[in-house]
Amino acid sequence: MEYISVFDMLKIGVGPSSSHTLGPWRAAESWIKELKAAELFDGVTSIKVDLYGSLSLTGKGHATDLAVLLGLYGADPETVPTQNIPVIVNSITDRGILHFNQEKEVPFTPAKDIIFNSDFLPFHPNGITFHAVVNHKVHSSTFYSIGGGFVVKEHETHADSDHPIRIFPYSINKATDLLDFCAKEQKKISEIVLLNETLLRFPEEIDAELKRVWKTMLECMYIGCHTNGVLPGGLNVKRRAYDIYQRLKSDLPYSSPEEWLETIRKSEVKFRQIFKWVSCFALAVNEVNASLGRVVTAPTNGSAGVIPAVLMYYLVIENHEADFHHIKRFLLVAGEIGSIFKKGATISAAMGGCQAEIGVSSAMAAGALTELYGGSPEQVMIAAEIAMEHHLGMTCDPIGGLVQVPCIERNSMGAIKAINAAELAMETDPKETKVPIDKVISTMWETAKDMNSKYKETSEGGLAIGVNLADC
Repeated sequence: MEYISVFDMLKIGVGPSSSHTLGPWRAAESWIKELKAAELFDGVTSIKVDLYGSLSLTGKGHATDLAVLLGLYGADPETVPTQNIPVIVNSITDRGILHFNQEKEVPFTPAKDIIFNSDFLPFHPNGITFHAVVNHKVHSSTFYSIGGGFVVKEHETHADSDHPIRIFPYSINKATDLLDFCAKEQKKISEIVLLNETLLRFPEEIDAELKRVWKTMLECMYIGCHTNGVLPGGLNVKRRAYDIYQRLKSDLPYSSPEEWLETIRKSEVKFRQIFKWVSCFALAVNEVNASLGRVVTAPTNGSAGVIPAVLMYYLVIENHEADFHHIKRFLLVAGEIGSIFKKGATISAAMGGCQAEIGVSSAMAAGALTELYGGSPEQVMIAAEIAMEHHLGMTCDPIGGLVQVPCIERNSMGAIKAINAAELAMETDPKETKVPIDKVISTMWETAKDMNSKYKETSEGGLAIGVNLADC
């Protein structure tokens, strides 16, 4: 099985969905590389795009068509100024011209040339096919967005073609593999993960990238807590993080996200306020996500608020002396737990429902928090197991196909469950545990396979049809 890096699980991108926005965006980039490798790019005279299955059924609400445009345009989801996104999209729509990869102009009318097909391709629910006419001949290529921003082609054996085949110090496919290595080497989980990561990056590069991930998370929480109004998309969902923050904040001044964090540390926080702060952080991230803001997939955009909220909880509530060393350990552990879920089950709601997104993110956060609490590797896995066990069977039924209701609130609930799971794990003797995490992962996958497709990000069941848009 392929190696999945922490930075594969924690990607920086634009909302609202990793599988429906970031995935198609990356697929467009990959298609451009294909055309160039085949020396076809310069000869392209027209382009069409077919969306299939879940990408089509909830594509409008997930901004899939906008992501396709941005990918074809050649914008980078990690760096494009988010305020420029509507400018780029409107230019293509108004002119009927695509500045293809910012290199050549091709006629393109999004309403006509991006086709929403309700049927599913057999390989995966999230299919996208690009067509280019070169010298009067059509060249087509199909990609699949399999969750968390990962993109594959049907004939590929793995999703992570960026990593060359190497022998990593610790080959981890299951939690038991990881625990065995920890026991043998007498190391923490974060230490084992870090040794694997050093085969891909120099230590200073790992630190720099983890700092960039955390900076993006912190800025996202900061923006969400300082932005008022209504979310786009037609549901008229009012932002709540702003109002919650206004009631919680102190009078201490600040001028940056980093200073903001310090003011929260200096604030008196009582029991009920802890829940409110955690909820505020989680809501803030996912309100930014719903507004096509920049977030970190953790492991997906729809569940992007859980891990930042729990890490922020540790920094501002539990340990005021915590620094980058603690952030680094948290993210390394979270990323590894996420990769184990991806290998053993799925992180795609189109494949497994919301248990694959909020459930996995809650497990990642719970395990990471437990290591910072001083828990053993076994207790870290107990925390991850508890968090997922109580998300099993959760459906994905977004109203209007938007990553808003019930998605945003679920991040708050997932964060609170993660903290509770960590506390329970710290009070658990590993010898007494009844449910190994690998059993929960396999059970999650079996549950995903048994789940009706109506509840897998198609907006054809559950709240998506139980609540009419007119009711909103």
